[in-house]
Amino acid sequence: MRTKTLVLISSSLELATGLVLIAVPNLVANVLLSTGLTPAGEAVARVGGFGLFSLALACWPEGEGDNKRPITALFVYNLVAACYLGYLRIGGEFTSHLLLPASVLHGLLAVLFAHPAYKSVVDRDPVM
Repeated sequence: MRTKTLVLISSSLELATGLVLIAVPNLVANVLLSTGLTPAGEAVARVGGFGLFSLALACWPEGEGDNKRPITALFVYNLVAACYLGYLRIGGEFTSHLLLPASVLHGLLAVLFAHPAYKSVVDRDPVM
């Protein structure tokens, strides 16, 4: 899979998730965590949605130019998201059946981004 396609797929997923979090945060909490949100939780979830939306826009691929920073950002995000969602499910805090598939999806994306992210760090020009 081409790196640009991978960035586009990952950015699209985060864009959609961000928009849904902004529009109906309780739906995401119910589907992903099997629990509702307090009004304060809804506010925080919407801010998280703004962050995902912004991450997607910042990482959206443009032409064949430099994609080093978006690749690194999406690798780190997917790695941390996979670990945390897996922890929530395996740690027993939440019992939703969608937490593990979400964790696996983020883990798969992190694995796919690992080599391009490593190359982008190794190939980076030294800062003067």
